[in-house]
Amino acid sequence: MTDSATRRPISAASVFAPASGPLEIAVLVLPQASLLTLGSVIDPLRAANRHLGARAFRWRIVSGDGGPVALTCGIDLPAEVALADLAPPDLLLVLAGYGAKEMATGALVRSLRRAAKGVGMLGAIDSGGWLLAAAGLLDGARVTTHWEDLEDFAAAHPGVEVVPDRHVVAGRRLSAGGAGPAQDLMLELIAARYGVALAMQVAGTFITSRRAGAESQLTAIAAGRPEGGDPRVTAAIARMETRLDAPESAGETAAAVGLSLRRLQSLFRDQVGVGPAEYGAELRLQAARRMVTDSRHPMSEIALRCGFGSLSAFSRAFRSRFGLPPGRLRRQPRG
Repeated sequence: MTDSATRRPISAASVFAPASGPLEIAVLVLPQASLLTLGSVIDPLRAANRHLGARAFRWRIVSGDGGPVALTCGIDLPAEVALADLAPPDLLLVLAGYGAKEMATGALVRSLRRAAKGVGMLGAIDSGGWLLAAAGLLDGARVTTHWEDLEDFAAAHPGVEVVPDRHVVAGRRLSAGGAGPAQDLMLELIAARYGVALAMQVAGTFITSRRAGAESQLTAIAAGRPEGGDPRVTAAIARMETRLDAPESAGETAAAVGLSLRRLQSLFRDQVGVGPAEYGAELRLQAARRMVTDSRHPMSEIALRCGFGSLSAFSRAFRSRFGLPPGRLRRQPRG
């Protein structure tokens, strides 16, 4: 891919269609993105090229200013081109992680809006939707984002249809909720262009398998904890994760999954290491911690959204778990 407009990007309908030539992809990577998520986008494409013996997928790393991008792991990722200098690719992906909402302003959003003109298809990976939505590029679209952002993103952008799916392909937009869903999305892209057999070969390269895009992120998380455990424990965990703001008692959870309280407690201790009440409390406190560090929501709102009856009860529980009150944690610089 060159920075001069030497070819016209293919249409959105042609991105997920049998290939008639190489697919040109640009990945705009924001600071504090995850290396794992980036690898989940690029490595399946690299493996597909290897199996095909050709550069069927071509990609470039883009940054806001053309300089290196600091990732969450401490690595500075080199970029090939600045967003403002990017010639329209077939597929432009915006890959973001922490702090994407705060970055979705000013010159970066204006550059993204200009860069999107003429692009065949646009995509949001992890929290990249904050940038696309701020640029007005998701209006009326059906998309997903990382499960930690689902509620805030939907509230901030009522004109966007936000769903909790692992990944979504709808019209000219695609989106994936994180590293695992991004890999699944790339496998779907490979299958659409070169067949299911190649996608299976690529998945085999990484000793993984494809998961359906329509699967809920929260269901997938619960299904992985604990591995090989009783499905009723998985169902109980899923209930807890979808009821953070209105937690039910362990007895109510047990009844909902068809167990006695004693049996649920026994299964949790065997498979998770703690009882269901302790596990549910930890889920709520971890969610609160993310909101404290990654958002500017008032503490009273965080307490309410994480199922605490009062701010004082929230503060006591938070300090007991993390060793300092939530306000002090928020004021600490990120490491």
